[in-house]
Amino acid sequence: MSAELLVNVTPREIRVALIESGVLQEIFIERANRRGLVGNIYKGRVCRVLPGMQAAFVDIGLDRAAFLHVSDIADADAQQVRDTPVSGQGSSDPARTEPVSMLRNGAAITDLVHDGQEVLVQVIKDPLGTKGARLTTHVSIPSCYLVFMPGRATIGVSQRIEDEDERRRLRDLVRDSARRAAGENAGPGEDDGKDWVPDDGYIVRTAAEGCTDAIVEADMAFLRKLWASITGLAASVNGPGIVHEDLTLVVRTLRELSSTTIERVRIDSRETLERVLDFTGRFQPEMSPRIELYTDEGPIFELYAVEDEIRRALHRKVQLKSGGHIVIDQTEAMTTVDVNTGGFVGHRNFDETIFKTNLEAAQTIARQLRLRNLGGIIIIDFIDMGNETHKRQVLRALEKALARDHTRTHISNVSPLGLVEMTRKRTRESLEHVLCDPCPTCNARGSIKSADTVCYEIFREILREARQFDTERLLVIASPEVTDQLVDEESSAFAELEAFIGKPITLQVESLYSREQYDVVLM
Repeated sequence: MSAELLVNVTPREIRVALIESGVLQEIFIERANRRGLVGNIYKGRVCRVLPGMQAAFVDIGLDRAAFLHVSDIADADAQQVRDTPVSGQGSSDPARTEPVSMLRNGAAITDLVHDGQEVLVQVIKDPLGTKGARLTTHVSIPSCYLVFMPGRATIGVSQRIEDEDERRRLRDLVRDSARRAAGENAGPGEDDGKDWVPDDGYIVRTAAEGCTDAIVEADMAFLRKLWASITGLAASVNGPGIVHEDLTLVVRTLRELSSTTIERVRIDSRETLERVLDFTGRFQPEMSPRIELYTDEGPIFELYAVEDEIRRALHRKVQLKSGGHIVIDQTEAMTTVDVNTGGFVGHRNFDETIFKTNLEAAQTIARQLRLRNLGGIIIIDFIDMGNETHKRQVLRALEKALARDHTRTHISNVSPLGLVEMTRKRTRESLEHVLCDPCPTCNARGSIKSADTVCYEIFREILREARQFDTERLLVIASPEVTDQLVDEESSAFAELEAFIGKPITLQVESLYSREQYDVVLM
């Protein structure tokens, strides 16, 4: 599917929009005061070990300590390699082999790290909400064509490269180049080194398909030099601090989406354009002719109505073309998606109406997950279908739509209640968390108390104050909406309360108060 990137640059913010077939699919946002940390490498100091959680908190120089779980700690003496279709760290390319650290004899976290210990770590998840960054000691460094994994003896090839001859060529190329760099020679009976495995691991990315030997070998040499520079800097860094910072958002996006058919990249900043062209000239020369400066008078995000799409992505409700709609609720634990027919009544029968709505919803849900960057556990409540064939078709439609997602997704199963359970890898904050703050009025509950409820709370507070304290009169300070309710609809109840306590009650309007705010003052 053809794709286009629109890059909007302002002094404090960079936004990159991925457009496919004229429709916004993903939006990446980076602000100067809140840059993403995923991929950055730090020299950290263990500040607290938690044996009960099999984890440790590590000071890497940020406001909050980062989290390091025992499963993310490398044990160089007990590494094994197993076949499993998972992604390499820092890469969206699935590979067929991935190193797995096996802890020796079920070693505890206290056997691996201790308070005050210095460790080289990489961020694999940005801080989310009140949680600090998630770390790993399994460092991986992605480039355009490879992912370099120091200390992990394996060579993998992206599953998206399907041609077996090409897979074999790339694997042999990487292995032979690594052998030459290590100064190793194949011994007798070793089949020219076919079984030789490098000390450091590599995953060949999808973009390497069809690349010449020289391009891949140059990428390997670049990664080895970069790692040598990182280890040298780490040795000289004193105390917690950053050792290696990942690329800027625009360049990083080009690198991560290199497997996508990007036909055009338009950038509205000449300075950013020059930096991007410098990067692509060195590492992605085939991309350079497709990158151009946007010079039209209108804002670049007015193309394809990107700004309108971003605004709509902040709403709970998403309309479907058929007349139905979906409702997306994001919570700390999970995201729920509810599908409704709405005003869609169909033209044939009820089963067909439900089936068509669910099919359209499957496409929309997959797109909204990408656009809103929703991750973690996701529960989808499709409209109940009695037809088993329809159920399978809707599930296949969802799987097919999710296949275009660059972030790893997995549909677990359909629960006994008919809910579709799935996960989407979460490495950065959602669009809502980037662009919005919790509502100060409702404290992110999504609702506030009615004026009636607040009036009755005031009545109870007045009774409590009148019984506990001897006072001549009371003053109630409340929002305009609540005072209007007390004067109008609750006037008789207000008068009865005044007579019951035997003290006058005065009302005062405070326009700055929210509906739930009030004060009962003794006079």
